[in-house]
Amino acid sequence: MMHQQMPSSVPFVGAQFSGPPMMGFGGVMPEHILEEKAKKWQQLQSKRYAEKRKFGFVDAQKEEMPPEHVRKVIRDHGDMTSRKYRHDKRVYLGALKYMPHAVLKLLENMPMPWEQIRDCKVLYHITGAITFVNEIPRVIEPVYMAQWGSMWIMMRREKRDRRHFKRMRFPPFDDEEPPLDYADNILDVEPLEPIQLDLDPEEDKAVLEWFYDHKPLANTRFVNGQTYRKWAFSVPMMATLYRLANQLLTDLVDENYFYLFDLKSFFTAKALNVAIPGGPKFEPLIKDQNTQDEDWNEFNDINKVIIRAPVRTEYRIAFPYMYNNL
Repeated sequence: MMHQQMPSSVPFVGAQFSGPPMMGFGGVMPEHILEEKAKKWQQLQSKRYAEKRKFGFVDAQKEEMPPEHVRKVIRDHGDMTSRKYRHDKRVYLGALKYMPHAVLKLLENMPMPWEQIRDCKVLYHITGAITFVNEIPRVIEPVYMAQWGSMWIMMRREKRDRRHFKRMRFPPFDDEEPPLDYADNILDVEPLEPIQLDLDPEEDKAVLEWFYDHKPLANTRFVNGQTYRKWAFSVPMMATLYRLANQLLTDLVDENYFYLFDLKSFFTAKALNVAIPGGPKFEPLIKDQNTQDEDWNEFNDINKVIIRAPVRTEYRIAFPYMYNNL
């Protein structure tokens, strides 16, 4: 921030300081006091207009770099035995903590079968210790279901004809094999064509234009923007999407079909350490469960109702507050 010395005749306004200002001869402040006040004023203003600190942390503005930069960083750090990188080793160890998150972001941004390539923004450490894909893939639910519904048909054809599918041999890399360089081995290889269903120009006219786009309808009147928080489609669009997603949609409309076989019941079963017949079995939530063997507690009180036959598991889960003391 530029700062200019104030002329001595101008009164200095703005910052509040304790005590009356010390005036020199002829009502003019001495030079050193004026300088001190100017310094305090500058500090106050720079605090006021500085980047906002959050818990003492200033988020530096990241510049967008070309992809070649991160490729060079990774290529240079392929062999860490060089003395040049001896200080980076601690950074690499520290980055291990965030590795699962980096893998998660990579998996969630993986290109879909109907996309040939997908370009993503990445955020990487200057040493190449860790790289995150810096995007959140958002979808419109009915469109996504329809896309995967069409994939279901196409993937079965693909598996039958074996055009894109190849059995993988494990392990793909040897233990001592250095990582492949992306620019040398992968960059100039033409990616395989995407797997897409041939849509009918008449029947699927409502969705034909945008169905396989990376961010379909992102800047149209049908959705609120890139966030996909709200969407409103016309009836023909919804009908087409429903038809395309039909392979994956359930025919069951009866809620009771899933009675005692839903998340809430599973949570209850886990808490009680019981297994629903045909359902999942869990590790016991509370390990030392000898509370039932006590000689006397409020539940084996003589005045309580005594049930001689053991209560069925289904009852204990359906009416947990009635049949359980835990």
